Amino acid sequence: MQIEKSVIVNPRRIFQTQSAAETRRFGKILGRLLPPGSVIGLVGELGAGKTQFIKGLAAGVGVKRSVYVTSPSFTIVNEYSGKIPFYHIDLYRLGDGKEAETLGLEEYVRGRGVTAIEWADKALSLLPEELLWVHMGYAGIRDRTIAFLPQGNPYEAILNRWVARVRRLGSAREGR
Repeated sequence: MQIEKSVIVNPRRIFQTQSAAETRRFGKILGRLLPPGSVIGLVGELGAGKTQFIKGLAAGVGVKRSVYVTSPSFTIVNEYSGKIPFYHIDLYRLGDGKEAETLGLEEYVRGRGVTAIEWADKALSLLPEELLWVHMGYAGIRDRTIAFLPQGNPYEAILNRWVARVRRLGSAREGR
């Protein structure tokens, strides 16, 4: 596994955003590229922008603007209707992977919708072999880094298409 203690080891791409709105926009671009069955595993420090990125993902998969996307910290899973179902899972309150295994999350992770999992490193045993890891980190007061590690050819292709679209916006600041 190439994820250790909430840090992606050897990310494929690193980008920087300068605001919550830009973080959401980057998520929205990615959401538009995701087919049903996609799994996004998000990790990073508390408050680093994971939920903002997920709000963008939700918009990208077609969740209506009128729906307020929030972190399901106490309910574990929020389900949203869009062009395809969108599942937002937050494992912050879980102690370990054993606890996650008792929650029946497999139906989401192996389902027909797009599944975004915050604190995904707490449930490694439940995750599919192929997914897109996203590590959110601080780069300043409003600035965030977004590091990507695709696992599997479909996610490699999706990330390449995402990079091309973000670059066309002209706001992409790619890191190392």
